[in-house]
Amino acid sequence: MRDRKATAATTFFRLGSMLAGLKRVPGGLMIIPLMIGALLSTLDRAHLEPIQQALRWLGAPPVESADGVERYEFLQIGGFATALTGVGATTLIAMFLVCVAAQMNFSVGRDAVKKGAIITAVKLLVAIGCGYALAVTSDPFHGWLGLSLVAVIAAMSNGNGGLYLALTGQYGTRSDVGAVSVISLNDGPFFTLLALGILGESFPLAAFLGVLLPMALGFTIGQFSEEARRFLAPGEKLCIPFFAFALGTTMNFSVFLDANVVAGGMILGIATVVLTGSACALALRVAGERSVIAGLAEASTAGNAVQTPLAVAIAAGLAASSTPGLGNPYLAIVPIATAQISISVIVTAILCPAVVALSDSRTDRP
Repeated sequence: MRDRKATAATTFFRLGSMLAGLKRVPGGLMIIPLMIGALLSTLDRAHLEPIQQALRWLGAPPVESADGVERYEFLQIGGFATALTGVGATTLIAMFLVCVAAQMNFSVGRDAVKKGAIITAVKLLVAIGCGYALAVTSDPFHGWLGLSLVAVIAAMSNGNGGLYLALTGQYGTRSDVGAVSVISLNDGPFFTLLALGILGESFPLAAFLGVLLPMALGFTIGQFSEEARRFLAPGEKLCIPFFAFALGTTMNFSVFLDANVVAGGMILGIATVVLTGSACALALRVAGERSVIAGLAEASTAGNAVQTPLAVAIAAGLAASSTPGLGNPYLAIVPIATAQISISVIVTAILCPAVVALSDSRTDRP
């Protein structure tokens, strides 16, 4: 009996160590499951003979093949295994958006609302400006270094709320911390869809509702029930590794080995820190704020931004279905855009704290 307890304790200790390891990696709760999913998907689609023989022996159903050759994939054997792949990604993301939106709260002070509104608006405007620059100087879907309009806007407009809270909690003021209640509006695909609409993309109202309904539901629940908000709070982090893994299974691991994709993701991360950080800091200074820490602390890319390309593709799919003859070019860019946003998450998680710390060390305190 004692040995069983010791074994159980050892198992939980190892699981705890693994979770701690994930948290130590910048964006690890999202990046690592995404990479695992992509690696498994790559192995699966390679159709290696030993795996094919094992699946055939197990009686797995063959997957459809254009050339008529019978092939097997372990991620497509049905049941819960397949439900945790790209097939279930949209459901998992919907759960995540409900949980995130339930935590949004406008019960903050005047200074916090002011800072949050300035930072949110400026960050979005910078993202739209950079996206527009890409669209007019390159291909909006397969532009310079593979960057797309969706990847640029999604990465630059959606900041890492957890990182923001950590940085403002250490270096900022109470109103800086409270501003997160307004800044959290950039969670999810809403601002990206809005920006695409501003830049001329046509999305019917049904497309917006189909993608944003989970957020509206979560927000409504959170405003009317504090208990429900607390109940949904763990879902903010709990859903991330699951939908990240599911998104990873829609990708090929080789996309992370493409020099252009990696370079594009790194440049996207650097641009997010430099351009959105400096613009938000300048806007706060113009608005009469002495401290610009809040603006610099929001110069990051949120891990949950990786689901935005898929959400946009879903909205574009709804638009295409309502307009005969209209294709869905957003669907093709989901793998590369997801990979580049993932890289931006890592880059900004490293650079943003360094910029905030440097700024704080140069700030004269009374």
